[in-house]
Amino acid sequence: MSRIVVKVGSNVLTRPNGKLDITRMSALVDQIAWLMHQGHEVVLVSSGALASGRGEINIDRKLDSVEQRQLFSALGQVKLLNLYYDLFREYNIHIGQVLTMKENFSSRREYLNQRACMSVMLSNGVLPIVNENDTVSVTELMFTDNDELSGLIATMLNADLLVILSNIDGIYNGHPDDPDSQVIAKVEPHCDLSQYIQTEKSGFGRGGMTTKCGIARKVADEGIRVIIANGTRDNILIDLIQQPQTTVHTEFVAASRSASTVKKWIAHSESFAKGRVTVNDKAAEALCNNHAVSLLMVGVERIEGDFEEGDIINIVDRQGRVIAVGRTAYSSAEAQAHIGQHEVKPLVHYDYLYIREW
Repeated sequence: MSRIVVKVGSNVLTRPNGKLDITRMSALVDQIAWLMHQGHEVVLVSSGALASGRGEINIDRKLDSVEQRQLFSALGQVKLLNLYYDLFREYNIHIGQVLTMKENFSSRREYLNQRACMSVMLSNGVLPIVNENDTVSVTELMFTDNDELSGLIATMLNADLLVILSNIDGIYNGHPDDPDSQVIAKVEPHCDLSQYIQTEKSGFGRGGMTTKCGIARKVADEGIRVIIANGTRDNILIDLIQQPQTTVHTEFVAASRSASTVKKWIAHSESFAKGRVTVNDKAAEALCNNHAVSLLMVGVERIEGDFEEGDIINIVDRQGRVIAVGRTAYSSAEAQAHIGQHEVKPLVHYDYLYIREW
């Protein structure tokens, strides 16, 4: 048995007019049911609420983008889950809804509560269907898109595989429209893909291939295999399991050493940071040389922000690059008082420190 997180994007579930594609949705349900009947545990991170809600109501006044998202997602989430309920019921599969927000991952307690909820669902044969709660999320606290959410879910649940289904076959070594371009089959750890990534966003999604690549690399670095594939292809999920060698896709190879559950949480917490710490060149070099080191106060040059012991902080070099994320052992006031000192406890212990890859 393996645990698989499947993320289905807006461009897979919608037609060109922006409405929900029920036929494709049904086909994906068939494939997920096959995975579950093969003994795999599956978590579905599904877009589609907005598309499902469009056309459900006639409005007589102009709404701004936030109002539209809130209204259509509130209407569409009900319809979307009812559709999933009816489709999975044909296979005697129970589903459960999980609506979450980015801030729910910022607290370790809420993070663990979400993990416990989905773990008990999986242990009882229930398929969790996860989506962002667009009805209450505000712009600055939204996920980039469900790619980011799926990465958090995969690491939180210690998944074996994350499958990101989009409307293209994977990462190309050129522009996807160029007939000479080919899909990159495997991405090894530390491989530089910057020259290949297109910055265009998807038609109905908030993110693009840059987001997908960033999330895939981070999740793979934490020991979870990641696949980016085309969800509009027939039987794509089944083919990825049964005949991966002949099924076009891009795989991010998992790092050989898996991170601890705490480090996995911290790895995705950069945007939740309560403070910012600048370190000198010697400390930056020590942190980035892949040795097991803690961040010592002697290497700290500047403290910014108001944080308490146990909060997440970003660690930057003199050039302002975020080189690490960690859980602080000091409040900001205590840290300020100990800047540059020897013989005091580390600002961030190695066990609570995640070093970013460059």
